[in-house]
Order: sequence, then C-alpha cells, then structure tokens
Amino acid sequence: MKQMIVQCQQQMTQMALLEEGRLVEYAAELPRKRGILGSFFKARVVNVLPGMQAAFVDIGQRKNAFLYVDDVLHAHLDKQPEVKPSISEVLKVGQEIVVQVLKEAVGSKGARVTTHFSLPGRWIVYMPRADYVAVSKKIEREGERTRLKAMGEQLRTSEEGLIIRTVSEDMSIEAIENDLNQLRKQWAAIQRKAGEHSAPCELHRDLSIVQRLIRDVFTPEQDELVIDSEEQAKDAEIMLQQIGPAKAHVSIFRGAEETIFKAYGIHEQLERDFARKVWLQGGGYIVIDHTEALTVIDVNTGKFTGGSNLEETVTQTNIEAAEEIARLVRVRDIGGIIIIDFIDMEQEENRREVSSVLEARLKKDRTKSYVVGWTRLGLLEMTRKKVREEKTLV
Repeated sequence: MKQMIVQCQQQMTQMALLEEGRLVEYAAELPRKRGILGSFFKARVVNVLPGMQAAFVDIGQRKNAFLYVDDVLHAHLDKQPEVKPSISEVLKVGQEIVVQVLKEAVGSKGARVTTHFSLPGRWIVYMPRADYVAVSKKIEREGERTRLKAMGEQLRTSEEGLIIRTVSEDMSIEAIENDLNQLRKQWAAIQRKAGEHSAPCELHRDLSIVQRLIRDVFTPEQDELVIDSEEQAKDAEIMLQQIGPAKAHVSIFRGAEETIFKAYGIHEQLERDFARKVWLQGGGYIVIDHTEALTVIDVNTGKFTGGSNLEETVTQTNIEAAEEIARLVRVRDIGGIIIIDFIDMEQEENRREVSSVLEARLKKDRTKSYVVGWTRLGLLEMTRKKVREEKTLV
C-alpha cells in the first residue's frame, strides 16, 4: 500500500510518497514558483546556430530555451527526411512556434524544448502529431499488450500518437476513449490560445505536484491520501472521482500540536535521506557526492561484520546498498550520470547479483534509468533521466 502525504503551508506545498511506511518520493513546490516541465509556450526564435544544429527561442522565462533540430523534425522516424536538413532551413530568426518544455532550466542552462508534443492523461499519453501507438514495457502479458495496441489503433485518428500507460492494464475501451477525448480538448485549447496571442506567452501548464501524483501513481482502491488542508483535499477528491470510483476518499489531518510530516515520521526520514552520509540498517553506509558532470556514490562496510567470510560480508553490504541507492536516487531525484563505487568483490557472480538487485529495484521508479555495467576499475555505471534540477531538502 502507498500513502501520499501532503503538507500545505503558506510558503510551500510538500508531498511525500510512502511505501510500507518508507519514503520513496519527495517533492516540494512554491506557490509562486511552479516548475514549467511539460508546459506549452508560444516562442520566438532569437538565434539560429547551424554549427550546433540548434536554435535559442524566447519563451518568456529568464533564460532562452534550447531547441535541437531533431526536436523540430517529425516525431516519427519514418516521417523524417533521409538527409537531415540544416537548422537554418527549418527555423528563421523572428519566427513564432509552439514548443513544449522537455527539461527544466538547470544551473546556467536554459530549458530544453521540443515540438514533439505530448499530453499525459490517467490512462494514456496523447501525442497529436506522432502517428504511432506504443504500449508500456511494464505491461508484460503479450495478450494484453496486443489488446491495448489494437485498441489504441482503433481510437486514434491519422497523425495522432498514443502511449498506453502501465495503469491501463485490463482497462475498458470506454475509460481510455474518455481519457483521449479530454486530452484532445486540451490540445485544441492550446492551439486556439496560440492563434490568439503573440510570442512569447505561456499556453498551458501541467498540473500541481499533488494533482500529478494522483494522475500518475495513485490507485484510489488501494492507496491512502492524507492532506492537512481542507481546500486542497476538496480539489484532490474531485480529481480522484474523475479517475476512480465515486467512493474515493481523502483523509484530512487535523493535528494541532505537530505537522503532518512530523506525525508520519517524514521529517526524520528526509533528514536522513538527504544527508551526505546515509547509514544502512546492517551497519554499512553510503556517501553521496555531486559534481557538475555526475554523481558519485561510495559504499563502505562501516560497522557491518556479519558474513562468514570477507567476500560474503562485502556482498551482503553491497546488496543492501544497491537496494538503498535505488530508493535514494528516486527520493532525491538524482539525474544524469551516476557512478557507484561498491566494495570490491572477487567473484563475478556476486557482481552480477548486486547489479541485478539494483536493476530490479529501479523498475519501481517512474523516471527512466539504465544500468550500463561494471567498468574495468570495478565501478558500476548507470544513468537516470534528468528533467528537473535535483531536489534539495527544504
């Protein structure tokens, strides 16, 4: 069972997602500083760079956004020209175009944008110009994959693309069609607004953190949602009723002496999980350091002396560390290149077991990651998609 705990304060809304009481996701949002990931803008091209096959576009933010030529050409590879044109043939300075934010601005870099549009719903992701249907790889039953793909082909019109989400498994065609129709209306509203306004201007912004989590991961029949604000609870209940049964219910926390995060033990977990040094239950510990280019995670045996021999002790510590690392990269939303320095193991089968445990735990993460493998120096390389600036404890 998952618990979604929302703490609403005047200066900030914070969300914690718990699985069996353990923190697995954390997000914070300032009311006046909502992220723009997934948002649509009408942009003006301000600079075209043929040598980089890219352009800078003004979306009305502090920094101009970056647009690659691949993000301007057709989203379906079969529809792209055999010889890629120069960006200067595709875009001109002063041209106004509709773009969607693919990555938030990070550090000194502005946002990355695309014209490969996608609108996420509860059951599907709608791509108005993609011209294909895909089914989530996490749906493993071949018969169900075939059913969902055929359903998507039946529902879409020419040029439309659909990604059938994992939660759509065993869903009826009526539920998916209703989701699709709602997303079509959103896209029509974006196009209408683009025709009425000059660049730069915002056309559409994605949901708040609470609404996104309800849409993406919450199962009303199984999970619990607790909020310390009656106003936010009413909004959440309305959204829950749109995606689930009418009986969907939100619990309101009314503790007077302590905050909801303190009552659920989230404060203590956050302080532990965002520390540089994180202790493991078995006595070992990991150290997380960040550079501009990558994140380095070091594993140490610490106080753990449990195995019958050194190799067994080291392997047990590394397995426990792999499980914890998979959780922490999700909690802290660590993206980009990640290098893990596990304790040296002599046997190849033990290295395989450690990497297998890490891969298995990462499957629970909604953000895409890829375990590259072991280097010749015995380090484990992995990558995790980076779409927002990494979270810090606030």
